[in-house]
Amino acid sequence: MKTKKMIALTTVCIVTLIVIFAGLIYSGFFSPPGNVQARAVDTFATAESVDYLSYAMNGFSFGMYNELGMDSDENVFFSPYSIFVALAMTYEGARGDTAAQMKSVLDFEQNDEVYLCSFGRIYNLLNIDAEYTLNTANALWTKKDYPFLEEYLSFIDNYYMGKATDVDFTNPSEAAEIINSWVEENTGGKIEDMLSSGDISPDTVLILSNAIYFKGLWLTQFDVEDTLDRNFEITQGDILQVPTMVLTDSEESFNYSETDDLQILELPYKGDAVSMIIILPKENNISSVEQMLSNENLSTWMDSMYPTDVDIYLPKFTFETEYNLKEMLIAMGMDIAFSFNADFSGMNGHGGLFIEKVLHKAFIEVNEEGTEAAAATTVHMLESAIPDSPKVFDADHPFLYLIQHKETGTILFMGKVVNPQ
Repeated sequence: MKTKKMIALTTVCIVTLIVIFAGLIYSGFFSPPGNVQARAVDTFATAESVDYLSYAMNGFSFGMYNELGMDSDENVFFSPYSIFVALAMTYEGARGDTAAQMKSVLDFEQNDEVYLCSFGRIYNLLNIDAEYTLNTANALWTKKDYPFLEEYLSFIDNYYMGKATDVDFTNPSEAAEIINSWVEENTGGKIEDMLSSGDISPDTVLILSNAIYFKGLWLTQFDVEDTLDRNFEITQGDILQVPTMVLTDSEESFNYSETDDLQILELPYKGDAVSMIIILPKENNISSVEQMLSNENLSTWMDSMYPTDVDIYLPKFTFETEYNLKEMLIAMGMDIAFSFNADFSGMNGHGGLFIEKVLHKAFIEVNEEGTEAAAATTVHMLESAIPDSPKVFDADHPFLYLIQHKETGTILFMGKVVNPQ
């Protein structure tokens, strides 16, 4: 009798342990092996808090574009999401006036459980298996034996899924190789040599990194045989012949809208969770549209879109870009963070840290099948009406574009095509 009771009790204990262990894996307490995706903590996120955080991210997107792309006569491409998240992880350790300035740029409450969970919710929504590939990853590279606060490291691990790894920054070549391998692995091999040994100093105590990778097939693909060389007018009188994808007489409709100044077109990817939004000025005057970029205008344009028969002409393009964002972020209002007056005592308990540089690299290829895009960011901390006939969307002059996660509205990538070649 006692044997039966012992067997029953043992069975109950084993089942209980299995349930507890499974719950811990689901919550992200353990990093599960294989294809099971670890989850960030998102317990207290709400639809409203996710919407607000996405709105803040998009506002940052347009602010960063103002610094990188406004009045530029070169191609622009970057991931505002990647930059925002890398800076958000840094912001969690800021205090005093440093935190106040970073809040004015990032526009969300620091160390707030609802917003932390909202970061976790967006992370979980992006990192899911789907008909497209979309992955994002975070990591902290910490100086060996440096006394970071456990509370700070736990924040980043739980809500941003950014684990800390000790690195020997006194060996810059080795440290760069370790970080570059992580970046390359998490960007589908598209971002190589993110850092050089010269980007790392023996005084470096922390590098915060974000990587994002996307590969999606168009829901309605272009036929390679229809691609032809067409004129693309960079500026008045400056015309190039560029390979242009053509989609006409399609049985599919596309979300479309227009104003007196511009046309806006949505091209969805398979899975219909991510799409490309193309904003084309009606006249060859890209600056007129750049001046209109804002959260409010984008919402208005998107809300006015409706399924429409559209004949589409879109140039193929592949770009790689590289930026040092220090001066841009200072211009946006974050100057204290880059100075010796910075207060990042939330990281180590006593301060003495400042941001030395913020580096960003990005890659995009748009062709008949779809789009592949990747980006990485590192923050380096040192001590001290439906028409009767088809519309024609002919992108034969400079235009803006962004890649957006549809459920949250978060802008993942953003750019400008001035010269497709």
